[in-house]
Amino acid sequence: MSRRRATETVGSEANSASAAGTCAGQSDAAHAHRADAAHADRADAASVDATGETGADDPVAAGGRFAVVGRVCYALFARHASDRRHDADRKRYRGTALDTGFETYLSGAYGLSWIVAAAVEARFGAALLAAGSTATPAPTPDSVGPLRTDRAALLVATGVALLAKRATVAVAGLHLRWVVATRRTDIERTLPGAVRYLELLSSGSDEPRAMLRKAADGDAYGGTATSFRKALNAARLAGSLDEGLRRVARDTPSRELLAPFLLKFRKHAATGDEALSEFLATERRMLSHRQDRARKRARRFLELLTELFVAVLVLPALLVIGATALSVVIPELLPPVSTPVGVVPTRAVVLYGAVAFLVAFGLAAAVAVGTLRPPSQRASYEAPASPRAVLATAGRNPASTAVVAAGPAVALALWLAVAGYTLVNVALVGYAAFAVPVGLVAARRTRIDDAKDRELADFVHAVSGHVAQGRPLEAAVAAVARDADLGVLDDDVADLAFALRSTTAPADSARSEPGAGSPEEPTAVDLRGAAIERFVDRVDTPLAARTLGLVTGALNAGSDADAVFETLRIEVGRLYSEQRALRSSMQPYIAVGWAAAVLVAGVVAVVNTQVVDAARLAEFAAASEAVTEPEGVYPELERFRLYVVTQATVLASGWFAGTAARGRYAALLHSGALVACCYVVFTVGGLV
Repeated sequence: MSRRRATETVGSEANSASAAGTCAGQSDAAHAHRADAAHADRADAASVDATGETGADDPVAAGGRFAVVGRVCYALFARHASDRRHDADRKRYRGTALDTGFETYLSGAYGLSWIVAAAVEARFGAALLAAGSTATPAPTPDSVGPLRTDRAALLVATGVALLAKRATVAVAGLHLRWVVATRRTDIERTLPGAVRYLELLSSGSDEPRAMLRKAADGDAYGGTATSFRKALNAARLAGSLDEGLRRVARDTPSRELLAPFLLKFRKHAATGDEALSEFLATERRMLSHRQDRARKRARRFLELLTELFVAVLVLPALLVIGATALSVVIPELLPPVSTPVGVVPTRAVVLYGAVAFLVAFGLAAAVAVGTLRPPSQRASYEAPASPRAVLATAGRNPASTAVVAAGPAVALALWLAVAGYTLVNVALVGYAAFAVPVGLVAARRTRIDDAKDRELADFVHAVSGHVAQGRPLEAAVAAVARDADLGVLDDDVADLAFALRSTTAPADSARSEPGAGSPEEPTAVDLRGAAIERFVDRVDTPLAARTLGLVTGALNAGSDADAVFETLRIEVGRLYSEQRALRSSMQPYIAVGWAAAVLVAGVVAVVNTQVVDAARLAEFAAASEAVTEPEGVYPELERFRLYVVTQATVLASGWFAGTAARGRYAALLHSGALVACCYVVFTVGGLV
């Protein structure tokens, strides 16, 4: 039976639902009354809650997740959810996919706002009364009495508390906006991969609902998979996939990509197989072009960010050097500054400000560079649960290495502190002792993963060639395992070939026995899928998960094996080429980060040896009348201040260069290596 015969809505029903979806997508707020919107929210919450995606809107029914305070807040403030001023928040909430209902979320925000208001009024009112009692003289007939003073303080504190209450509710709305923006980005990032997978499934015999379910089960599709699950949940309750797609298209935050795709998908799904396949192919090409344009924009933005990083990174060091020179030449220009902790020299204020700025700017630049890297090319590792497994994998898993290296790094820092080292050096050496081992293990793991990805591309190419010649998948993998030299993948491919050969016996029994293939007895398709999933887990690279993970669902859908592996070969080649291109394009930015660190360290070293020196200052004072108090300058202290700024600079440079290279683990390696090198050079060279 054709899958198109199982499509829920055709003819006039599809046309009416399409018209309703179009109206809902264009002007949802124009015809939604507050009561109707609240009713829709409850219906949506109920439909999602029925499948376990989100919690019920009633905190009492949530089963222990909400305490008594949550139930009280719900009873007191849930009525505010129908207010007109929260219409925008309600519309944003529909696109958040949070685990609580809108009324529960808003009542919690109102309860928190009252707590904040009470705390602000108590603290602010007490401060005003204390200030008034100490600063106001005894009352006279012509002055304001104590009663009026207390009343004024109470009124001011109440006004500030009300502003704090309103700000707390506004922050809750901003949080919804941030969640919507994050989810929109996630959907737009994962939609192209999901569309490619749907196009691959369209060559099989699955109906549209089964295609969406397989795409929703994939871990690689993030926000898009969540939207597909919401559509399937709504379709199960409404009895129509068309209605589920229309509802998600109305509520999704991705108005430019996912909403049009879902509306077009429901239209072409009701038209026929050929129309749906052509539509998915067109969408896949369109999204690929969009990704290329976004990649080019990100590259241009990275160039601007690098120029800004270099320019801003050098400024704090130059500012501290200039402040030091001015304090040597004209001390009167930089008088001490009074602070809550006492009188602090201006140079110290400049120093602390420069260090804080460098650390914050380095983190911001690293985060910005990290967001420009495609998520599929960001290394992420998880430490095992048991301590024994953590120790066993410490040499190949950076997350385990971080757990193991934290203890020795802290012990080394404590020993240095007891030995009399300065607090700055204690923190720097401890950080380097932690960051360098973790970064080295991550670099080793990255080299292994790169080798696996390179051999994986060759493996898929070879298997695709055998399948194109008419060989079954099991025979093709066995031939590649026997004839090809795949380096680090030899053992994994041999294991896959053996596992696939074991699926032939269940296949024969499934054809001969009528009862075979029941849920209790796994068929050859199930065993083949399990073998491929085990191979993906053993390879354990993002490229393997994004490519070979498509094979199981496509083959289970009855897709042609030749078409599946030809598509897989193209996809693997494209992704591997993107990885290599990104790696090559990031090399200049790594060099820029190291060059900036070396430049600042060199300038500071020259200043320490040629300028900040007691003998040279005495000669300069004798030759010039500008230096009025040469004995007020302490060369050792000035050199140490410049050293601190240099370490902050190289730390920020290492974060930037490492994030551009591979991600956060490489940032640990680069920053730790730069900090250690700077410490050794300045200490051994007598520059500090």
